[in-house]
Amino acid sequence: MTMPLNPETFRALLRQQAATVAVVTAPGAPPVGFTATSFTSVSLRPLLVSFCLNRSSSSWPTMAQAEHVGVHLLGEGQHEAARTFATSGIDRFAAHADWRPGPYEVPLLNSPIASLVGRVAERIPAGDHVIVLVEALRGQHTGDSAPLLYHKGQYAAVRPSP
Repeated sequence: MTMPLNPETFRALLRQQAATVAVVTAPGAPPVGFTATSFTSVSLRPLLVSFCLNRSSSSWPTMAQAEHVGVHLLGEGQHEAARTFATSGIDRFAAHADWRPGPYEVPLLNSPIASLVGRVAERIPAGDHVIVLVEALRGQHTGDSAPLLYHKGQYAAVRPSP
């Protein structure tokens, strides 16, 4: 039976979807970074990905001006990085010192299972969020680690089916 939706019910419904955990970073003074479960591929021609960010986020003012960003797909052992970049009111880069400056001054986390640096192609307002389209310019992956997932409000990992 279906029922009318409100924000709480909608959130509970969407928690049924498992999502890859990504950390998005952008250069700034100071740099910003946040944990996102809204990352997805968009196009192969051109190479486009997207993520969403709430306009009330402390990362939004920097992200609204950023020309380039980094997207880092976390592996199953990187719960602490995911939690750090999801925590409000802290200097996330001081709390997670395992990063380095990359191309276009984009902060790059060390040891994700995959990462890319891209040029912000478009920002599309969508309700209380903004969809950010990014043209991928550079990337790398390890190829042999399981991704960190977020499901039902908890971090999880992929386990092969028997």
